[in-house]
Amino acid sequence: MVVMILGLLIFLGVHSVRIFAEDWRRTQIAKRGELPWKMAYGAVSILGLAIAIWGYGQTRLDPTWVWMPPTGLRHAVALLMLPAFILLVAAYVPANHIKAKLGHPMVVAVKIWAFAHLLVNGRLGDIVFFGAFLIWAVLDFRAARRRPGPALSAPGMAGTVLTLVIGLVAYTLFAFYLHQWVTGVPVM
Repeated sequence: MVVMILGLLIFLGVHSVRIFAEDWRRTQIAKRGELPWKMAYGAVSILGLAIAIWGYGQTRLDPTWVWMPPTGLRHAVALLMLPAFILLVAAYVPANHIKAKLGHPMVVAVKIWAFAHLLVNGRLGDIVFFGAFLIWAVLDFRAARRRPGPALSAPGMAGTVLTLVIGLVAYTLFAFYLHQWVTGVPVM
């Protein structure tokens, strides 16, 4: 559990700089340049995520059960993950109505993903892992809504339809083929 928490602190800590230290972040970018900042940010993020995932895997070897989730909640998770995938894609497809409306669809996707996985995972390690992501996403979304966002291109129907199609395809591929391969856990 300690390794997972260390990884979460590193990964979510780096991702929390804009929440708690925006001025410091701007100063560092001004001093060092945007590319070196992004490279350091990316390297620390990857390291933290790798440690968190490895630590999470270790918590599954000797689990401490807090509650036994009802099997039927798996259907709710399957349903919740559909908009999560669409929102994740919306963060990257330009000129879509979803990003124009929400401003930060990836953070909303993380909220949904974390909440959904809390519904069906009752081990202490699961609760800490997904709960940390949920708390971070709530705090990050609130902070991001207070900041002026970048200028977005005008949303169009083509960008929105492309977002929906790619999101549906990604959801289908992950739910039916990749989830078990990536996580070792079947969806249903």
